[in-house]
Amino acid sequence: MADRYKVKVEAFFEAAHNLRSYHGKPEPLHGHSWKVEVEVETALLDSEGMALDFVELQQAVSTLAKRLDYTYINEVPPFTDMNPSAENIARWFFGELASTFQKRGMKIKEIRVWEGRHSSAAYAET
Repeated sequence: MADRYKVKVEAFFEAAHNLRSYHGKPEPLHGHSWKVEVEVETALLDSEGMALDFVELQQAVSTLAKRLDYTYINEVPPFTDMNPSAENIARWFFGELASTFQKRGMKIKEIRVWEGRHSSAAYAET
């Protein structure tokens, strides 16, 4: 089995949302203290012995989190048309980040979105 290196960072944001259809009706508007975990995997280290600089990954993830910070997520594209569930938010982060890092031979292993301390959903592609 080939060596694999994994790098993980977290970003945080505060935002409100509501599911447009929750058990058949709109969910009440509410907010969360969200956390996003992003794990990247690669087989190679750079000339400095790093799979990926934490600072670079953190900046990319934080930039996306800032697009949702202190917003009503339902009003932020693509969530104007897509239900803003933790699962869909995780998939959105994945889609926004994947191409940047795949071009460099890295794979987004998993995106995990937390709605507070006790509930999370993850998205990954095989």
